[in-house]
Amino acid sequence: MQRRGTGLWWPRQQQQQPPPPAVGPRAAAMAPPSGGVPPGLGGRPACALLLLCYLNFVPSLGRQTSLTTSVVPKAEQGATYKDFIYFTVLEGNVRNVSEVSVEYLCSQPCVVSLEAVVSSEFRSSIPVYKKRWKNEKHLHTSRTQRVQVRFPSIMVYRDDYFIRHSISVSTVVLRAWISHQRGGGGDASVKWEENLLHAVAKNYTLLKTVPPFERPFKDHRVCLEWNMDYIWNLWANKIPQCPLEDDVVALLGYLYASSGENTGIVKKLPRFQNRELEAARHQRMDYPVFTVSMWLYLLHYCKANLCGILYFVDSNEMYGTPSVFLTEDGHLHIQMHLVKGEDLAVKTKFTLPLREWFRLDISFNGGQIVVTTSIGPELTGYHNQTISFREDFHYNDTAGYFIIGGSRYVAGIEGFFGPLKYYRLHSLQPAQIFNPLLEKQLAEQIKLYYERCAEVQEIVSVYTSAAQSGGDREEACDLHNSYLDLRRRYGRPSTCRAFPWEKGLKDKHPSLFQALLEMDLLAGPRSQSESVLEIGRRIFEKAVKRLSSSDGLHQISSVTPFLMDSSCCGYHKASYYLAVFYETGLSVPRDQLQGMLYSLVGGQGSERLSAMNLGYKHYQGIDSYPLDWELSYAYYSNIATKTPLDQHTLQGDQAYVETIRLKDDEILKVQTKEDGDVFMWLKHEASRGNAAAQQRLAQMLFWGQQGVTKNPEAAIEWYAKGALETEDPALIYDYAIVLFKGQGVKKNRRLALELMKKAAFKGLHQAVNGLGWYYHKFKKNYAKAAKYWLKAEEMGNPDASYNLGVLYLDGIFPGVSGRNLTLAGEYFHKAAQGGHIEGTLWCSLYYITGNLDTFPRDPEKAVVWAKHVAEKNGYLGHVIRKGLNAYLEGSWHEALLYYVLAAETGIEVSQTNLAHICEERPDLARRYLGVNCVWRYYNFSVFQIDAPSFAYLKMGDLYYYGHQNQSQDLELSVQMYAQAALEGDSQGFFNLALLIEEGAIIPHHILDFLEIDPSLHSSNISILRELYERCWSHSSEESFSPCSLAWGYLHLRLIWGAVLHSALIYFLGTFLLSVVIAGTVQHFRDVSASGSPPAPARAPPGPTSSTATSAVSSAADASDQDQSTVTNNPEPRG
Repeated sequence: MQRRGTGLWWPRQQQQQPPPPAVGPRAAAMAPPSGGVPPGLGGRPACALLLLCYLNFVPSLGRQTSLTTSVVPKAEQGATYKDFIYFTVLEGNVRNVSEVSVEYLCSQPCVVSLEAVVSSEFRSSIPVYKKRWKNEKHLHTSRTQRVQVRFPSIMVYRDDYFIRHSISVSTVVLRAWISHQRGGGGDASVKWEENLLHAVAKNYTLLKTVPPFERPFKDHRVCLEWNMDYIWNLWANKIPQCPLEDDVVALLGYLYASSGENTGIVKKLPRFQNRELEAARHQRMDYPVFTVSMWLYLLHYCKANLCGILYFVDSNEMYGTPSVFLTEDGHLHIQMHLVKGEDLAVKTKFTLPLREWFRLDISFNGGQIVVTTSIGPELTGYHNQTISFREDFHYNDTAGYFIIGGSRYVAGIEGFFGPLKYYRLHSLQPAQIFNPLLEKQLAEQIKLYYERCAEVQEIVSVYTSAAQSGGDREEACDLHNSYLDLRRRYGRPSTCRAFPWEKGLKDKHPSLFQALLEMDLLAGPRSQSESVLEIGRRIFEKAVKRLSSSDGLHQISSVTPFLMDSSCCGYHKASYYLAVFYETGLSVPRDQLQGMLYSLVGGQGSERLSAMNLGYKHYQGIDSYPLDWELSYAYYSNIATKTPLDQHTLQGDQAYVETIRLKDDEILKVQTKEDGDVFMWLKHEASRGNAAAQQRLAQMLFWGQQGVTKNPEAAIEWYAKGALETEDPALIYDYAIVLFKGQGVKKNRRLALELMKKAAFKGLHQAVNGLGWYYHKFKKNYAKAAKYWLKAEEMGNPDASYNLGVLYLDGIFPGVSGRNLTLAGEYFHKAAQGGHIEGTLWCSLYYITGNLDTFPRDPEKAVVWAKHVAEKNGYLGHVIRKGLNAYLEGSWHEALLYYVLAAETGIEVSQTNLAHICEERPDLARRYLGVNCVWRYYNFSVFQIDAPSFAYLKMGDLYYYGHQNQSQDLELSVQMYAQAALEGDSQGFFNLALLIEEGAIIPHHILDFLEIDPSLHSSNISILRELYERCWSHSSEESFSPCSLAWGYLHLRLIWGAVLHSALIYFLGTFLLSVVIAGTVQHFRDVSASGSPPAPARAPPGPTSSTATSAVSSAADASDQDQSTVTNNPEPRG
């Protein structure tokens, strides 16, 4: 298949490499196809001497030209001559103009061809110079022609202002050949390849290449402007280093649990930074050469027509090359996008193995695809198939993104992905691929888990089928007597204890058989999978009932086997419990491997808390999980997509996720139940017609807020009562929505529309948006819908912003032709900023794909937005509410259990609450948890975006004092206090000031962080004054506070220091010293004047002397100090 090529681009099919060059300055002539030695001067010495003599006597017989030189005159007609050609290169290096001397002999009219071809690391055999000429008259004569071979400037000169991209060539081959003319001399128009194919003599030589930075600069004979010349001289002699880059991309390095739903891992590849690699990638866009290697563990074949494995989505949201799917019968469906715009697909002949780790290798080489599956970590058995096409594939791996697993276009496989490598520029055989299964222990545990679960499910299936058939063999069950007859009649339903299982199997699963024998027989027809799942749910509920007792944490080790059986039955809430128990060491030995196993199993089973746990661990890169934001997004987006659906479902164990901190006594006081004072007061006020009480009461009952059990039916009654009696627009709107959707009440569209119009007339922006929703959904009147939505959007309604984005996304906005993804993204972003869940989901999708210019790819931001939505899930709220209720009731075991379960999902409020519980009850934490509870969860919380300031203060204290295995770290302590101060906490400023008082130095980047200019506050005193002033301004206390007292004390010290430095002290000291000296002199004078023997002199008064000395000493000390510091101050506290 012929390929296109222009300029210096390499052809897609490599030509055969030339043989090794001959040694010496001149290449020896190649033998013609017939064999023998080419005739010439060196072949026959006698003939050479005869011809030389003849040439001296008859020189005119050789025709002289400017380019040719006659060497040998024409010989006799009867002699036999053979064609030959060889040449000499006067300069061995590649130059801009290389002079070549070509010597040849033609026995017939011929065409002489000369060609220069170059090769590099990524391309080969590209012709850069061609020349041919005819020889029809000078036959049987050896002739020489000098040719000036011109090479492109980018091969012989360095980069400069005009030559921007010189190329590095590895080989330059200069080759020449002779071909005889046929058919009247038309060979000049024959293609070069065909001409070379019919050559009767040929030869080649290699030219020495020069590295790019050893080449000279080209004299372009032009003058640059002074500014351009200056810029050029700045980097003219700099040798840039090519980036160390490889074409191998690890798209996935850790195990990924694919639940078979419409979420997956999104990967986007950048262009190569290496110029040669990027040029090779561009050249192969219509001749793909790449390899994909991945590990898979399939649980089931696809339940739909196709399930996603790995596929490329281009910028137009269409499948590209490659796209690999799994079919419902276990075959591979491989789809490619053609150059002409169509798509082409093929299905493999072999099927993929189930419940077995295998490596799938797919190699593309132009129109040929090789598919290989190697089974087991040791790659023992394999299947192989080669598929060939005659079509040209289009392949551009940067004009879109890859998806591993599911997406909004197709569901993913049910199973696990292992390491996935992508070789962008190489087509490799399986033996050449290095892609080992790195997590071998974890992969082996997954295989063992499903093998054990197969036995468990078989046992449960036999049990349920026997129970449903009602064919319990009475003779095999309990004995007959009157007591048992009464027990069967009035007691619990009978359960058969005799099933055909071997004793070894019973010993292997004792907890399962115990649970089955204690369980009631199932009633009603069920499918096998439903029956197994129901048994798993019952086993789980019995286990949780034991865990919820007053000493529930004591029961964990005994209920763990039951949770394992429940997990095997497909009830993956049990899987999450086991994952948390093993990861935190909650009453069981801490086992990180088992924790990872059950987290992955729960995530594969679409358990919401398990998926959030996996997303959080990969988001932070903790607990031996690798940091991978794309993998974290895959888990979080799965739960985030389900969150709005769960909120509209009035079933299941759900509760509204509320931010309630156990440190906040005011919030704890308003928590209530149906018989609590707060609820009874609201109910009383609502019955009296208080619209605000009716609305709050209805919200509490509808969403299960503030400790109230979820009761949609009762909530609707209050919505109806308020809407019909109080005429409150919010209640009217809420009741209209309930009537539209039929949530807990029969649908009534007519009444709902009337109520919606009434609420909109009262100016409620939610109702205005609701009218737009009505005309869009039921009337398909997009113009009227857009009118209402634009009005509601101006009023600040985020739902309206989202709905306008949907109109632009679907291309149905009135007056606008086609889709406008940019405007849709802007409206979605505005809705997300207003808290709209679906708008946030669209923004996270745009950030992970990077397909919109207004949303540059940012995987971390995509994870943050998806995490924000996922943490509003009602199933998580139910766990948090159970922990809060247990805490309020004083059930410490249950509170610790549920807060650990919630905290491991990564939600910040549960992490700080759990750390608070561990501070209140350190005995429980030390006894039942295998981790340092306070350190672990306060540390987790400060890495959250919305962490509270008291968590930063607590971590600052832990770093300041040191904690267990953590030594003192003042630098990290300063960072924590600074972060608390930035959050507006006065304690953070106070603690920073105390650290300065103790002699600590605040780094400049921390001061910049706090917006304190070091140039304006050069001394510690100045920084202290600023910190205490900010502390005082952020203090919530109106009277005296520690900040105000510290500020006052600082200024008192400054005043005292100023007094000690003043001239008054020097004057007083000098005056007192003068008085003492004068008194002493006067005393000696009096003694000498009286003539009496002198009496012993008295010492100066003690207090006076000591005071003077002290004052002088203090003044001297104060003059030597630049700043006054106090070392005896209280330590920082949280």
